[in-house]
Amino acid sequence: MRFLKFFWLFAVLAVFSTVVVAQEKNTGTIKGKVKVEKGSAANVAVILRQNDREVRRGETDRKGEFTMARVPAGTYGLTFRKPGLAVGSIENVEVRAGKTRSLGDHLFLSIDEGSIAFIRGSVFNEAGRSVPGVRVELSKITSDTSVDKLDSRITGETGEFVFRVPPDAAKYRVTLKADGAEPTSKDVEVDTALVYRVALTYKPKP
Repeated sequence: MRFLKFFWLFAVLAVFSTVVVAQEKNTGTIKGKVKVEKGSAANVAVILRQNDREVRRGETDRKGEFTMARVPAGTYGLTFRKPGLAVGSIENVEVRAGKTRSLGDHLFLSIDEGSIAFIRGSVFNEAGRSVPGVRVELSKITSDTSVDKLDSRITGETGEFVFRVPPDAAKYRVTLKADGAEPTSKDVEVDTALVYRVALTYKPKP
């Protein structure tokens, strides 16, 4: 009886091994690296498809890299998705049996401007004229007594600046910090993906 069980187990393993070897001979691998305009390139969904039919789905690692093994030989398209980023795609990716198709590191996903909030503003002097070349800082207000500095900008030729932030409800502080001027701040409450405008006044120190 033990011999019979051993025989059947051996037969099953042999068939399984044959199937795996056959699959590997008729399949290939796709790999690549995704870069993003801002934020982390991790957890970008990688969707493998033929025409409009989804074949397989994976995601990038913390370095933005992904690998899809045992892909049947053929021609595919890939779609890349992550909340806050524009959808990317590559077409006519040919997979050959026993080969690895490398897509390199040229896959770039830009910010989806329809899913983020903008804090746009300008700096003016007391006469109402725009002030270029001054520093504006953005901080997130985390409590009544605490703020976390996030980013900074130098105003353009017309005194303008812009920050892009998540559309989640939060309170931010925009502060003008320039040599020879008094620090000036204004708070902005963000609650959805809109454009929030603010004006800061450049006041020379007495």
